[in-house]
Amino acid sequence: MEISGNILIVDDEATLRHTLTRILQRANFKATAVASGKEGLALLSQQTFNLVYLDIRMPDMNGMEMLKIIHERFPDLPVILFTAQPDINSALEALRHGAADYLLKPLQPQALIERTRAILAAQEKERRKREVQTQIEALQAELNKLENDEEPPPEPSGKTENASERFLNYGRLSLDLQTHRLVIEDRTINLPPTTFDYLIVLVRHAPNVVDFQTLVTEAQGYQVESREAQELVKWHVHHIRQAIEPDIREPVYLINVRGIGYRLVAS
Repeated sequence: MEISGNILIVDDEATLRHTLTRILQRANFKATAVASGKEGLALLSQQTFNLVYLDIRMPDMNGMEMLKIIHERFPDLPVILFTAQPDINSALEALRHGAADYLLKPLQPQALIERTRAILAAQEKERRKREVQTQIEALQAELNKLENDEEPPPEPSGKTENASERFLNYGRLSLDLQTHRLVIEDRTINLPPTTFDYLIVLVRHAPNVVDFQTLVTEAQGYQVESREAQELVKWHVHHIRQAIEPDIREPVYLINVRGIGYRLVAS
């Protein structure tokens, strides 16, 4: 994937500004350079940048001061500070105030390009993750609406329902296997169909730990690697916890066993 971005360089040394601009532009980045912190802040308020390279030692406003202002105004904008006079305290302070990295002059062209690509790639990944999450939430909301609008299927006439086969109970949870609905005390909850299947697996194994791969195999009918299984399970666990936990941030019923799987407990 071709990585691109708009980069701002802030340094009072004209030669270095020119050199850094040329290096980045030859690597297919858009680069703009200014000589002072005040100019840099003014430009940030007018344009959108993806990354800032910032010298620590400048006459009008030092890099640390500018970093603090950038972090307050643009908290998601990565900033890399550089200096010719290394100081461990300055490096630690820079990182505490939100700097993405701290580099020493002279900056090597290839290292500069690689660091730029790495930060912009990570930024694009996070942006894409947020975009996908928003799409998933919209689709889930639409799915929930469709499921809530459905009427339960009519009871077959003249047939006596076997309650022991229809309901799967555990603690305060009652799973209606016919209508695919979860009942907690007097509350009926509609879960997405696959999520309901995951809950069935957890209840049938409760209170034992169910590993990620077993959850996927029994709920969805196919086998995947452990890492992929863990990612698949997370989304369904999130929905189950929303339904059964008093506080989703501190789950007490659906417990994560780190690196292995999940277990459902009655209390």
